[in-house]
Amino acid sequence: MKAILMVGAALLAGAAFADKVTLKSGSFLTGEAGLIQEGKLLFKSDDLGDLKIDIANIKSIDAAKNHVVQYNDNSTEEKILNIKDGELYDGKGKLDMANVKATDPAMETWHGSVHVGFNATRGNTYEDNAAIEANVNRRWEKDRLNADFGYYYGKQGKIGAGKEKTEDRWAIAAKHDHFWTAGAYNYEDLKWERDVIQDLNARYRVGLGGGYQWLDNSVFESTGKWSFKQELGVNYINEDYENNDDEKKSGFCALRYGHHLGYIPKWTDGLKFFHNLEILPEVDEWEKFLANADVGFTTKLIYDFDLIAKIEWDYNSQPANDRKKSDYRYIVGLGYQW
Repeated sequence: MKAILMVGAALLAGAAFADKVTLKSGSFLTGEAGLIQEGKLLFKSDDLGDLKIDIANIKSIDAAKNHVVQYNDNSTEEKILNIKDGELYDGKGKLDMANVKATDPAMETWHGSVHVGFNATRGNTYEDNAAIEANVNRRWEKDRLNADFGYYYGKQGKIGAGKEKTEDRWAIAAKHDHFWTAGAYNYEDLKWERDVIQDLNARYRVGLGGGYQWLDNSVFESTGKWSFKQELGVNYINEDYENNDDEKKSGFCALRYGHHLGYIPKWTDGLKFFHNLEILPEVDEWEKFLANADVGFTTKLIYDFDLIAKIEWDYNSQPANDRKKSDYRYIVGLGYQW
């Protein structure tokens, strides 16, 4: 797996401070150096516009300006960087690119998305289904914060007859990760759920645990970018059911296992596949457990708008009376990401 080296684009603004690239052929270019990614330098030439130059063809680059180097353990250091004969150097010598995560990393900002899905059926039957999902997240040098909101509604019936709710579910969740190394972190999470169809007035969860980020948008030359993390922890769960019987516990402790898998194919950055899984078995009663999972993809449409398609699964091994253990949702919707 090749290391990806990102050299920030904020180099020298004025003509007197332009970057100069000298090629092994003897010719040279002036302009503004940008990213180095997958062995190519993105260079904005004063005369030729945007170029991608194979760093193996570069004899040297003169860009006498300090750059921030971010290492794999997320520590940073400011230094002067140059390219000589296809290798990256600082003022002390050649840098080991395998230990460099990025240079001039982008300023951390909030990211998020909103997706809305709706479908309707009219004719002999009447059916409406709607879903609204939102997410905000941010990554700092040592911390990561993620928050989610979801609302799902459905009703169906026959034309001229009464309509029956088939879904009325709310979910709000928040999670904080603190990284101790490039991959290892501890987390704290909160979640609130309400499901009218399952007679669930409210389910509260609070938990903590540890995880490992095995892959973080890691590039494999033959396939593309991969992300994968696994987590193990403990949660306290409190449930309030409509017409709850005395034998049903309202609060209990559960173990938690979760993982996330993400994939961006090498042939496009606009298509993203994802899969999430979470299992929570009760500590004192292993046959009682909650689980949820999803699998799907998003694809970019225009500007920051995208299309999402996914399948969601929720499982409760001991649901309320006369309720099914599994719920499935099939969601296709439009969204906006920032």
